[in-house]
Amino acid sequence: MKLNFRLLPLLAAFFLAATAPAADTVVYPPKAGPGAGKHIVFLTGDEEYRGEEGLPQLAKILSQRHGFKCTVLFAINPKDGTIDPSVGGNLPGAEALDTADIIVMLLRFRAWPDDQMKHFVDAYLAGKPIIALRTSTHAFNYPGNSTSPYAKYSYGSRAWSGGFGKQVLGETWVNHWAKHKIEATKGLVEKGAENDPLLRGVRELFGDTDVYEAYPTADAKILFRGQALQTLQESSAPANYLRKRRDGQEQGINDPMMPVVWTRLYKNEAGNTNKILCTTMGSATDLKNEDLRRLLVNACYWGANIGIPSYANVELVGEFHPSMYGFGGARKGVKPDDLALPAQGK
Repeated sequence: MKLNFRLLPLLAAFFLAATAPAADTVVYPPKAGPGAGKHIVFLTGDEEYRGEEGLPQLAKILSQRHGFKCTVLFAINPKDGTIDPSVGGNLPGAEALDTADIIVMLLRFRAWPDDQMKHFVDAYLAGKPIIALRTSTHAFNYPGNSTSPYAKYSYGSRAWSGGFGKQVLGETWVNHWAKHKIEATKGLVEKGAENDPLLRGVRELFGDTDVYEAYPTADAKILFRGQALQTLQESSAPANYLRKRRDGQEQGINDPMMPVVWTRLYKNEAGNTNKILCTTMGSATDLKNEDLRRLLVNACYWGANIGIPSYANVELVGEFHPSMYGFGGARKGVKPDDLALPAQGK
């Protein structure tokens, strides 16, 4: 049998493709757009609100509709390479943060190894803008006996009161304010914030997650407050009952309404200033709301110092049928490669 040497390069390429390890991250190459040259890194890793489903869709929108390069990182199960948000101690690909221009995160109770966490902390200290969703107020939770230099980032930290959430984002975990999985959230614009550029094309938010109890730091600018609804339906009437606050005082559930979106400019320990947008909304199901997607896209323009469009295109890219939030609800057997765009994209 004669060997056709002209086929050797093709055979070698096939062999390498077949044997190469699966990627731990997914990168969405950008189409042409205002975000050209800017890199957004998305951090997923929460057991409840399906950030591993919602943030890839947001990354697709920002790459395909607005021209940003988008890299999505996941909690990866080292045994089989699948996305597993219950694995709180592994974020492969963290070095992508070194070239990030913006960080978008939906994390809950992470305790990454120091070599991974260092990339996040270095990016934060460099003053990179941070857009934080839902449980990111309590993104980190190191064991009480941890000797990690990053243990102070824990949500209940005493050494750095309230940890990363309180110190940087403006609030840590307090409590569910409305009834979890019973009462949805309608986000209403804060009086006086109507003309904020971040609200261009944004009128009213809706999410089927509940309102969190939250008291952002005094320097935060509140953009939306969350009206608790009686049911999970957007057409539902506002809830109306008394609720006891963290300080023990009683008030109406919507009197006043809790903040659900705020911004702040935070000067960190390295002397650099981070632009912060934090929202206690942001589950994958919340991202079905067009105005919430537009607010987050606007925030990326703001973070990148690019003029915010009057009405950003937030049309979904491909199919998006997010799973209902809840513990134990993560889709099984999914690898980052499974979330890549088709060859032509859309």
